[in-house]
Amino acid sequence: MSVFDPLPENSQDKIVCCYVNATSKIQIARISNVANWYFEKVVFPGQHLIFESVQNAHLEIHTGMMASSILSDTIPCVQLQVEETTPALPSWLPIKPANVIDPHIEQVTEPEVIT
Repeated sequence: MSVFDPLPENSQDKIVCCYVNATSKIQIARISNVANWYFEKVVFPGQHLIFESVQNAHLEIHTGMMASSILSDTIPCVQLQVEETTPALPSWLPIKPANVIDPHIEQVTEPEVIT
């Protein structure tokens, strides 16, 4: 997903994950247990972090304190896996095919060329 920290090319079990910082503190999300790959991102309060990982990875959450951080949690990435994709448009939005002409809208005709 990210150009800056791509997974190793031989990764077969890629998954998309989402972590939400539900605290009021800045956190560091880190994955360090995958060979030939290191992932680390700053996650601000309320931010959703969407990332690509492998199934056996663990996301470490370090909570920032003044000039230090504490390992707050370690979460298996499979628990953060996004189950299914959602459509880009909300389900309540009425969708009308483009080729349907609405009789309530005045139709525009081509202008006449006067010579």
